[in-house]
Amino acid sequence: MDENNPEEFYKKLRVQLKETSKWPTNYLYKFIVKSDTDKVGQIHRIFDNMGAVINSKKSKTGKYTSVSITVNLDSPDSVIKKYKEVGKIGGVISL
Repeated sequence: MDENNPEEFYKKLRVQLKETSKWPTNYLYKFIVKSDTDKVGQIHRIFDNMGAVINSKKSKTGKYTSVSITVNLDSPDSVIKKYKEVGKIGGVISL
């Protein structure tokens, strides 16, 4: 993501999602975070009660955790909304 202009990034993402997906669709999010149970828990809570399938896996050293989330969403704006919510958690890298 362009940290200097996140709105431009989201604008481009919205166009790409509209062009490449039929909605509603299952969307796969991937995040990397330091292995901090509070931060991983915050990510999980953002997707609570949505029927999301969440998989977490620690790195070999245990320093980082990857979180993969598959969830059915109804529009590109729904995808972007969740990215923005997770983006409020410090130290999370979106892939």
